[in-house]
Amino acid sequence: MSATDATPDAMRLATGNLLRWIAAEPRGYGQTMEAWRSSCPRLSVWEDALLEGLVEIRPGSGRMAAAQVRLTARGRAVLGAG
Repeated sequence: MSATDATPDAMRLATGNLLRWIAAEPRGYGQTMEAWRSSCPRLSVWEDALLEGLVEIRPGSGRMAAAQVRLTARGRAVLGAG
């Protein structure tokens, strides 16, 4: 099995880790970006979760870093199914 073949499973595992991390306690956007942002095109867990509607960003008190990151209903369903 090549590394490319393992990528979908690795991404599902990483996405599950992201969803569990967000569900564990309230997370700010700044904290989330510090922990999960990646410039690697092969590891786009945060970006993929956002595009798939698994997480959402709720405005905070003016600054983007103060915005809150939460699971969507779809994200909670995916987390519950995993």
